[in-house]
Amino acid sequence: MRERIGTSDARHATEREELRGLPAEVTRWLAERRLLDPSGERLSPPERALRHVVSEHRRRLRETVDGLARDARALDDVLSLLTVPRPGTRETVETEFFTDRERTRQRLEELDALSREEFLAMRNTFPGARVLDASLARDLEMAADGIRMRLLTSQQALRSPAPARYLAALAGAGVEVRVAATVPLHMNIMDRAVVVIGVGAGPRGEGGDVILHSGPVAQCFARVFLHAWDLARPHTERPAGTDRPGPDGSGPDRPGSDRSGPELSVLEREVLALLATGAKDDTIARRLDCSDRTLRRVMHQIMAKLGTSSRFEAGVTAARLGLVD
Repeated sequence: MRERIGTSDARHATEREELRGLPAEVTRWLAERRLLDPSGERLSPPERALRHVVSEHRRRLRETVDGLARDARALDDVLSLLTVPRPGTRETVETEFFTDRERTRQRLEELDALSREEFLAMRNTFPGARVLDASLARDLEMAADGIRMRLLTSQQALRSPAPARYLAALAGAGVEVRVAATVPLHMNIMDRAVVVIGVGAGPRGEGGDVILHSGPVAQCFARVFLHAWDLARPHTERPAGTDRPGPDGSGPDRPGSDRSGPELSVLEREVLALLATGAKDDTIARRLDCSDRTLRRVMHQIMAKLGTSSRFEAGVTAARLGLVD
């Protein structure tokens, strides 16, 4: 035991001599990183330096989070200035009118970017697949930003493949979708402050769109929307007498028949819903926040469960089994 103590003392003495011979800037660097003990004569255990690094990194992360929170509050303050109601007993309603539907869509993109809390929409019919695909990307971004979105559509609109895929993708992203026999207007309401209405003669208001910037006016139209919304049904429900065809396509399923198909995970169903919209692999991976490798693995799992050999065949089989709307 005495021999071991003597050896340790000799080693520490040698260590002190070596540390005294180091340049001052090296000694200071070691001390700042807790690699020297407070006396400056012995090296500290590396665990102590590691704890210091972790603690310092944690402190910097907290400061970053606090700074981001302050920035977010400042941005909310700036956005709130854009919709401050005008004082006085009378309100001048700012109105925009477009006869070109493409210009209306461009303006809507600008207004959508300012939405912060709620988006209400009524649709009797929908545009073509190309326009719907572009709209879907923006709508999914809004849903991902935490904006509450509610879309009320007509039964007729669901009979077309492109709108059905569009609505299924929205519902999969958490958007609330309801279906009524008919809806009275082609309309958007943003944050109950801005209303966009198709005022033309066609079912989508072809011939002109009016944008009204007014809280009180938007509140009135929101009441119209909510009245129709309360009378509608969730789009996942099917009206009586519209049972899907059986697996052989000859008629409705027989009572007790199994149409559930293979058990799919939530992620697999989300991938199928996005595939149904025609989205490419990179788009699907970005929307689901997963890697390309993970997406390929999920696709192989889906095809294996459905017994198919291609994406297209998987989509057709999933639709036949009622796994996607």
